[in-house]
Amino acid sequence: MTHIKIIEGTYKIRGKDVDVSGMVFPLVEEFKVGAAGGYVTVDGSAVAGFPQRNIKIKCTSAADYAAATASAAPQQVEETDGEIVERIRERFEMLKDMTKAVKKGDVRAMIVSGPPGVGKSHGVEEVLDRYNTVAALGGGKKYDIVKGAMSPIGLYCKLFNYADKDNVLVFDDCDAIFEEPLALNILKAALDSKKKRTIHWNTDSFKLRNEGVPDSFEFKGSAIFITNLDFHDVKSKKIRSHLEALESRCHYMDLTISTEREKMLRIKQVIQDGMLDEYKLGDEVKEEIVDFCYINKNRLRELSLRTVLKVADLAVAFPTKWEAMAENTVMKNR
Repeated sequence: MTHIKIIEGTYKIRGKDVDVSGMVFPLVEEFKVGAAGGYVTVDGSAVAGFPQRNIKIKCTSAADYAAATASAAPQQVEETDGEIVERIRERFEMLKDMTKAVKKGDVRAMIVSGPPGVGKSHGVEEVLDRYNTVAALGGGKKYDIVKGAMSPIGLYCKLFNYADKDNVLVFDDCDAIFEEPLALNILKAALDSKKKRTIHWNTDSFKLRNEGVPDSFEFKGSAIFITNLDFHDVKSKKIRSHLEALESRCHYMDLTISTEREKMLRIKQVIQDGMLDEYKLGDEVKEEIVDFCYINKNRLRELSLRTVLKVADLAVAFPTKWEAMAENTVMKNR
């Protein structure tokens, strides 16, 4: 039996028991009884709307499911808007919790993956800024954000400057280092699973001598990588093997925002949480901004929180004609 059809069973999604009767899943493990009752283990990644992992379907006995063919089309669990918002909100709360763990040194490194303009950087910086305020009182900065291009030797120097315990380096939209094998090798050494992580620079360098950087040092800090890149979508086999080695050293957090629907619901959620409050715009204008982005989502240069802020800027600067201005600045030509 490779696939099963659930005759009667439920799966808990965000605290609610969802009826999955009639759905088809690849079977992972036959019926068992655990502390919480009976269940059958299936591959949730095969069906849209379920976690990308093995899951336990709650049932009373093996009679609650039957053999099915792989060609039997599995039904999809359609998330409501509210469920999507709650899922995304939970992910960003997890992002904050993971950032705290990185700062404390409980987690050595984390990769945060998601589309541009959904608030990845803000969630990380918000947590680290609180720690930095305390660190500043003690006379030292405990984290730094690296953006843009960086050479391997520049990366080596940056790691040396933030090598102490409790220091965090945030590589934000710094994807060029993922394409440079030498830089990736340096990162792999910095984030190795060994208790002692020593990084070496084995060639002579005027830059290192000039800046007083040794040719080897122990790295005790942590790192966070914020990227729009999906590591599992990289085409180059050579780079992909390096990325897999880096991923094995890091916790990989996918913020699960990929569709236009999810992006729009994220925008609405952040606005409801107060993103536009500082603009002093009326509720009606805020709704009009969201509607403008939704109606024109296929023509926007980028469906993102950044675009919403650009439109809000125009609403403040041009109260009576911001829509016309936005059509010419944030939308693509037909």
